[in-house]
Amino acid sequence: MLLGKKLSVTRSIASRRPPIAWQLQTFGRTMRRLGHLCAEMSQLGMQNNWAKNTLGIVTPKAAIFSEPLTLKSGQSLAPYELVYETYGELNADHSNAVLICHALNASHHVAGLSSDDPKSAGWWDNMVGPGKPVDTRRFFVIGINNLGSCFGSTGPASIHPATGKPYGASFPVVTVEDWVNAQALLADRLGIKKFAAVMGGSLGGMQALQWAIAYPDRVGHAVVIASTPKLSAQNIAFNEVARRAIVNDPDFHGGDYYAHNTVPRLGLSVARMIGHITYLSDDDMAEKFGRQLRGSNDYRFGFDVEFEIESYLRYQGEKFSTYFDANTYLLITRALDYFDPAKDYGGNLVQALASVKAKSLLVSFTTDWRFPPERSREIVEALLAAKKSVSYAEIDAPHGHDAFLMEDPRYHNLVRAYFEGIAQGASA
Repeated sequence: MLLGKKLSVTRSIASRRPPIAWQLQTFGRTMRRLGHLCAEMSQLGMQNNWAKNTLGIVTPKAAIFSEPLTLKSGQSLAPYELVYETYGELNADHSNAVLICHALNASHHVAGLSSDDPKSAGWWDNMVGPGKPVDTRRFFVIGINNLGSCFGSTGPASIHPATGKPYGASFPVVTVEDWVNAQALLADRLGIKKFAAVMGGSLGGMQALQWAIAYPDRVGHAVVIASTPKLSAQNIAFNEVARRAIVNDPDFHGGDYYAHNTVPRLGLSVARMIGHITYLSDDDMAEKFGRQLRGSNDYRFGFDVEFEIESYLRYQGEKFSTYFDANTYLLITRALDYFDPAKDYGGNLVQALASVKAKSLLVSFTTDWRFPPERSREIVEALLAAKKSVSYAEIDAPHGHDAFLMEDPRYHNLVRAYFEGIAQGASA
């Protein structure tokens, strides 16, 4: 099918995007309303499906490291704590481990139900679990909360051991490379010498790619979804506008707002609104909201909410500001900006990928304008030029960047088939 082989060349017949050099012939025409149909499923049907494929309640674990972690910036961090969750059982030779790397506002809680909130399913619960594409009956899956986060691992809100106060603005800038190095140390502690696969979407995909580069002997397969080898100027610009919204909030207090018992909610809310726009496609927004007015049949000639899309964005921003940390947002968006593995090779991505030994699966989505398909194809072309084994799929899906989180049957069947190939290869 597509497992572990270089894809044959084919051409796209879609006139609304440039020719595609590597596209699977097996994918059919688009299923525009899939996400909405999933949302319209009956509650009973969803519960019955969940009952058959649930991991149940999952309790997070924590690992404390006293040895300093040297960061790319030259600074070091010690001690530090990594919070993680595991699903499934590690086999006797420790060969079935899969690492799931999270994106900007996600965490270690990849799948199952949180022990803190039994109603809270993991952010990729439709992908990971018994009978799901990444099948926990076959694989031992690990989700790790990255350093600098606000969901348990050491971050800006954590207490600095030298001061007894939150790190706040003094927390060091961290990079994708730093996260991967910390993840490798946790893998050492868990007795995992090599991952069957490292997988992630968006920023998580950058981590999967970095794993393949930095630890070539410790990764069997790199699964990189809706990602990019580096941010474009436009993406950096979006991140900078979001950061300015936070930093210019009067409640930010230079990043030490903890001492003032306040939160820069307005800035964080605006930052989330900006980010959320980039996660959705124009088609998806048009279908969900169009130009619908909220609570009126005509304009009110003011500057409060008038359109449904305005109400939606404000809701998303305000909700985000109640649980996410502003300093964490600054750190993670800067880590996004800095990721560029080709930088140390004069901009040559082929050379940057020369050390890769893993087989790779790249997946992109046609309406993703945050990290569009051409960015995934850039990685594919570089891997092929470096004579590496790579498979690529470009899926026509309406949901924009968020498509990697959606339950599209073609997308999930692709991932399922790929992981079945990994499992069969391990048992051969």
